[in-house]
Amino acid sequence: MTPINRGSAIDLRGSAWSVFRIMAEFVEGYQFLSQLSRQVTVMGSARTFPNSPYYLAAVEMGKLLAKNKFTVLTGGGPGIMEAANRGAYENGGDSVGINIELPHEQRLNPFIHKSLGCYYFLTRKVFLTAPAQAFVMFPGGFGTLDELFEILDQIRSGMLTRVPVILFGKSYWEPLIHFLNNNVFERIHALTDDDMSMVFIADSPEEAMDIIRQTKPIEKVCSMDARQFCSDDAINWRVFRIMAELVEGFEFLQNIGSVITVLGTPRVKLESSYYKDAYYLGQALGKKNLGVVTGGGAGIAEAANKGAYETGAGSYGMDMWVDRQERINPYVTKSRNFYFPFTRKLMLTTPSKGFVFFPGGYGTLNNCFELLTLIQTGKIPKIPVVLYGKEFWEPLLLFIKENQFEREHTIDAEDMNLYHIADTPEEVMKILNV
Repeated sequence: MTPINRGSAIDLRGSAWSVFRIMAEFVEGYQFLSQLSRQVTVMGSARTFPNSPYYLAAVEMGKLLAKNKFTVLTGGGPGIMEAANRGAYENGGDSVGINIELPHEQRLNPFIHKSLGCYYFLTRKVFLTAPAQAFVMFPGGFGTLDELFEILDQIRSGMLTRVPVILFGKSYWEPLIHFLNNNVFERIHALTDDDMSMVFIADSPEEAMDIIRQTKPIEKVCSMDARQFCSDDAINWRVFRIMAELVEGFEFLQNIGSVITVLGTPRVKLESSYYKDAYYLGQALGKKNLGVVTGGGAGIAEAANKGAYETGAGSYGMDMWVDRQERINPYVTKSRNFYFPFTRKLMLTTPSKGFVFFPGGYGTLNNCFELLTLIQTGKIPKIPVVLYGKEFWEPLLLFIKENQFEREHTIDAEDMNLYHIADTPEEVMKILNV
């Protein structure tokens, strides 16, 4: 069994007891969340200064939530998190933080009544993206985008109750919405009208509050279903299922050798240029004796697996159980299925020799920004991250450059060097240096 470190990556050198510590953290975290009611989760950059208009707006947001008897839940750190907690704290509301126990990187802000300290980034993000009555996303960096797309992907897949996801700041978020509408929805059909309808934009705390007032409390019903994320006072069966998935996933990964991970939408067809390029990339990797890891399903995953399979190279898939059925494509030679999205994503974002992201929807974007966040924060080594298809990715990269780096300074210049762009399988192979 392979243990894991504090981040969402596997550490081949640590102790197997890490798994038991994760289980304890899940039990404590579920019990902590079960004590909360009417919570609204507020997310955004830890780098936002107190004189920023967004900081002041987040304070006002926390104030309005408190006056309307909502619990404010944040990551417990500085910046936007501190602002929202402060607004609730100073106005008699419930102010809650879920922090990470790394004092040299993030401190717990002083405006919190209740807090949970997490040792692992994996568990902390599960708790931060657990069911809430609404999510309010202020401007942020890679980590905020990771959290945003995880929430949207889990709502889309039915893993979270459908609630409003409010993007605060029209001028900041509009380019991202444009990218989702034009490239993800219209060009590759990786989103539906229903997927897009869960996103709202607000330009003032009052406007966001009007949306939140229309929501209903989340029903907390524990059942034998991986989609229910509540907990009672007893140790829940889910903890043992999570533990089993971690152990089995680590053992699976130990036996797959040198691989490249290829991710992208399952909705592209055989005639798509992206399908053909993923197939040729799988072939090229296979000829270099590199295996291919995918999500195991249709579309881009099938194409890359097929290319590797036909060369005799390792062709691996990691899929989710849906209605107790697997969706593994016929070109996968070894596979592992998961009930919990966070255990699957942990395995998919485990460092390989490189990652290639073809165009995709919320799930692909979530995997991409989780990986970039882990590299950015030093939780995993820097490895090649390739975004395939300049025409598709360029509007998103422009949003990162103009809004995150130049305007709000939520990322640094070196963060924009964590990824590469490629338009052909040959360019990918050159970037991967294989």
